[in-house]
Amino acid sequence: MLEIFLFLIAVAVIGFIVIVAKQPADFRITRKDLIAAPAAAVFAEVNDLRKWSGWSPWAKLDPEAKNSFEGPASGTGAIMRWAGNSKVGEGSMIIVDSRPDEFIQFTLEFLKPFKATNTAEFVFTPEGAQTAVSWSMYGTNNFAAKAMGLVINCDKMVGGQFEKGLASLKSIVEVADKA
Repeated sequence: MLEIFLFLIAVAVIGFIVIVAKQPADFRITRKDLIAAPAAAVFAEVNDLRKWSGWSPWAKLDPEAKNSFEGPASGTGAIMRWAGNSKVGEGSMIIVDSRPDEFIQFTLEFLKPFKATNTAEFVFTPEGAQTAVSWSMYGTNNFAAKAMGLVINCDKMVGGQFEKGLASLKSIVEVADKA
């Protein structure tokens, strides 16, 4: 009887490993919004990491998080490091490409609650008097991330935070643009 039980456990473990291994290695999460302001106004809010506390959804999850800044005030080379509660963890982001009013790319390095390195991007596309803003994050899933993806919908979870952030960014920029 014990042998049958151990055999079934082994089959279940092997089945789990196979299912996890077949999950996609790469991921991309993207959300978009239309903001009634020029691209330059939206770009300025995102390109200056010190302004993120006003609209970032993660700043609202832990208002007590400790942020530090290095490098230039904005643009390529600007760095923000954070350490917060279990909802925001610990890590850093560095702007690696910044093209005024068009595009910003970041390298995100997460240290806690898990280690990961991903890329995030903002694309700003003028549409008349408005700006279409696209916020994306992409990278490669390791085995643990693939396994987590079986029980947690990361696109919905992170994408939901992107939606909140874009809505906050929209309200800040649109109010400032009308002032």
